[in-house]
Amino acid sequence: MRFMIMMNLPAGEWDYPIFEWTPDAQKAHTDYHKRMNKAMRDAGEFIEVAGLTLPAQAKLVHAGKNGAPMTDGVFPETKEFLAGFWIVDVDTPARAYEIAAEASAAPGPDGKPLNMPIEVRAVMFPSGADIDH
Repeated sequence: MRFMIMMNLPAGEWDYPIFEWTPDAQKAHTDYHKRMNKAMRDAGEFIEVAGLTLPAQAKLVHAGKNGAPMTDGVFPETKEFLAGFWIVDVDTPARAYEIAAEASAAPGPDGKPLNMPIEVRAVMFPSGADIDH
């Protein structure tokens, strides 16, 4: 079973303050995620991980005339934003929830767990799947 595990952060409240943390706090946070990712790789569960840019750099896009992309800038009314994600392949939803809880507990600037909100959703169609039915 494939799941997307999404790190959602409250807009305005968190807005990637990691860039303001001390170098040691930043290293502890990223090292935590590196260890977590390695453990998932070793277990054969890891598919992909990515961090995303700040919300101010995001664009909301829709098709305009003749299908040309039209951008509306960022989405300022959003209360949360997607900061990053993992794609995992695990045996049960419970395992995906365990991984999400582990991601949530990444250390913050004071070394204490951040307990970030993490969304877990099943992937309906794995990449490469034929969905023309």
